[in-house]
Amino acid sequence: MSRTVLMLPGDGIGPEIVAEAEKVLNRVNEKFSLDLHFESALVGGAAIDETDSPLPDETLSKAEKADAIVLGAVGGPKWDSLPMAKRPEKGLLGLRSNLELFANLRPAILYPQLASASSLKPEVVSGLDIMIVRELTGGIYFGQPRGVRNLEHGERQGYNTYAYTESEIRRIGRVAFETAQQRGKKLCSVDKANVLEVTVMWREIMEDLKREYPDVELSHMYVDNAAMQLVRAPKQFDVIVTGNMFGDILSDEAAMLTGSIGMLPSASLNSQKQGMYEPCHGSAPDIAGKGIANPLATILSAAMMLRYSLEEEEAALAIEAAVSEVLDQGLRTADIMSEGATRVSTREMGDAVLNAL
Repeated sequence: MSRTVLMLPGDGIGPEIVAEAEKVLNRVNEKFSLDLHFESALVGGAAIDETDSPLPDETLSKAEKADAIVLGAVGGPKWDSLPMAKRPEKGLLGLRSNLELFANLRPAILYPQLASASSLKPEVVSGLDIMIVRELTGGIYFGQPRGVRNLEHGERQGYNTYAYTESEIRRIGRVAFETAQQRGKKLCSVDKANVLEVTVMWREIMEDLKREYPDVELSHMYVDNAAMQLVRAPKQFDVIVTGNMFGDILSDEAAMLTGSIGMLPSASLNSQKQGMYEPCHGSAPDIAGKGIANPLATILSAAMMLRYSLEEEEAALAIEAAVSEVLDQGLRTADIMSEGATRVSTREMGDAVLNAL
């Protein structure tokens, strides 16, 4: 049965890295007879330039029909002066919202070949393998009311609303508990229950869900402490579950433990396992077009797509093994370059993964 994968290159380095991921997907499509069909569409700044919308109707329609989506990145200074509702990032948020991609899985894995690239001592991060489960369609990024208003005495006030419903917390909690069951059976729920009522409820619901997963060890941690512990002793964590804003911050912090955010993939899933897969880094407009961006996070995102949305585990493992083999060969893009390694371009890194496959 043919399945459709929508490729959304986006902005900045997006087209460069998505091109390499598509090459790899074409190779495994042939090798494992996956019967994948690829389409492409505009999103973000590239879509604004062509259609005056960060999420054109045609793109949303293709996304809704696709079995899975691979996204490069959106945004850049070119569009920073636009009204908030017109900015490239609204295209990304619109996809998440319209497709109900509520569960964001962000692994932080330190490849042993890159231990020296981490900003922490090798003994602190060696063997690191954390999965952060971030709620993606609720919380302060989507809460209403929001805006900027004028107060009576003439001063302006900006305001946002941090809100979660019980059902939103339960569904992300179940994803986190089930993820923990498949890993080390340890789940740490991160909140700010000492000052935020919404996270008091979050903690209560996580405790209630615990009864459905007796094999999983549940702990709780305030977000400020979690940020500290990720730097102090990151290997204490297996799976972390948290809300949208805290997850945004902590997952980027965890990414840097691995040496480069250019190595880290992510998945955003809805309840039907339809997903959007993207690297954790941004559009990096300062290096766009230079051929130096690291495509491995996007290639590994494609592997996550094969695993979580298309249930093609053998093909996913083959891509991950190929990436590891390339690193064993000492090939590095600029962001992960180390003494004695061989520096390669974006395209050369993609070709190396193809050869390893």
